[in-house]
Amino acid sequence: MQKAYQGGFAMRFERVTVNPGQMGGVPCIRGLRIPVSTVVGMVADGITVDGIIEALPDLEAEDVREALRFAAEAMLERQLPLLSGT
Repeated sequence: MQKAYQGGFAMRFERVTVNPGQMGGVPCIRGLRIPVSTVVGMVADGITVDGIIEALPDLEAEDVREALRFAAEAMLERQLPLLSGT
């Protein structure tokens, strides 16, 4: 999977897969039934890379890094609604 990155270069995702017939097309790690969002959520909860791999032993450290890169790239592609303070 390849997308344009804000800095002008292309970013390739070799460990993130999207299959409409698996997990409803949610981006997953290497065709496993482990959604990128699960990995990113674990990082957000303060779990270390080693802790994530211990909890999900099919993953590798590079899977975690690529999940974060994918999430960062996905945020560049979306307009998020912001609530005003009024």
